[in-house]
Amino acid sequence: MAQKNQLSFLTSATLLVIIVSVSETLCRPLGEERLLKQHEEWMAIHGRVYKDTAEKTKRYEIFKENVKRINAFNNDKDMAYKLAVNKFTDLTNEEFRAFYTGYKRRPTRVPFSVDAKPFKYANFTAVPTALDWRTKKAVTSVKDQGQCGSCWAFSVAAAIEGITMLKKGKLLSLSVQELVDCDVNGKNSGCKGGYMDSAFEFIISKGGLTTEANYPYRGNERTCNTAKTGYHAASITGYEDVPANNEKALLQAVANQPVSVAVEAGGYDFQFYSSGVFTGSCGTSVDHAVTVVGYGKTSGGTMYWLLKNSWGTGWGESGYMRIERDVRSRTGLCGLAMNASYPIA
Repeated sequence: MAQKNQLSFLTSATLLVIIVSVSETLCRPLGEERLLKQHEEWMAIHGRVYKDTAEKTKRYEIFKENVKRINAFNNDKDMAYKLAVNKFTDLTNEEFRAFYTGYKRRPTRVPFSVDAKPFKYANFTAVPTALDWRTKKAVTSVKDQGQCGSCWAFSVAAAIEGITMLKKGKLLSLSVQELVDCDVNGKNSGCKGGYMDSAFEFIISKGGLTTEANYPYRGNERTCNTAKTGYHAASITGYEDVPANNEKALLQAVANQPVSVAVEAGGYDFQFYSSGVFTGSCGTSVDHAVTVVGYGKTSGGTMYWLLKNSWGTGWGESGYMRIERDVRSRTGLCGLAMNASYPIA
């Protein structure tokens, strides 16, 4: 009799667990089930592992809200660009800004480099209607800065890679880590941010920059490895600032070489940009450095700049963004015409 009662108890307990489980499943919206599955798949794709259940729950809630925001945006058929789930989807916008930008805003422009003539392209009129320096083999592959505010160093390296190819006929991937580790006694601060003109000055003062292969990127600050910095794969003689708030002048410069620029990239739409010509709203509090490697016009007549970013190929159009050109604002969209500069070799 006791055994029968025990079996009856176990059967009831098991049935209760099943009922509770089914009840929870039925009460959970189908959309929630899809989002939970999507988050698990996203974690697997990006190799994301959380320290505990509480952190996973927190990150899932952020992921869920970002996915809803992305889907709502993409349902607007009038937008010229699209957003997408990417590796930043479990981050708040505040966290994204803190981890993945790194341009130091400065109160005034740095003076032109010694012996440099003010804006050498001022009278350049042979500007093609469209240009992509990638097709000229003047752009290396897209890199990933990781959670290090080293965008300024990537922008500088890309600009020097471009002018070195155009002047010397050699496309070399240059060391960003050398700048992160070694350009620390002036105005730049490794993963804590910097700006391009100061980096150009550092490279001029030391005679050049070594290669990525010789001094590879690590994504964090380390002690300057002086044993690696003696080999100068590329050098520059100076740099110049493009006249501020002048997209025409920027066009003249980009028609001749890749150019370093700063943009305000901390907004949601920048965080999840996927494709199309970015025409979104953004301010002029520039916080991120990229490189303009071309420009063009869509079949619908929208003019754009082509930006090379340093957030990996999973962001944007394989690591690039097309952003609207010749906007009414003097500063350019997202402030991209405010602080442009280019190296001279």
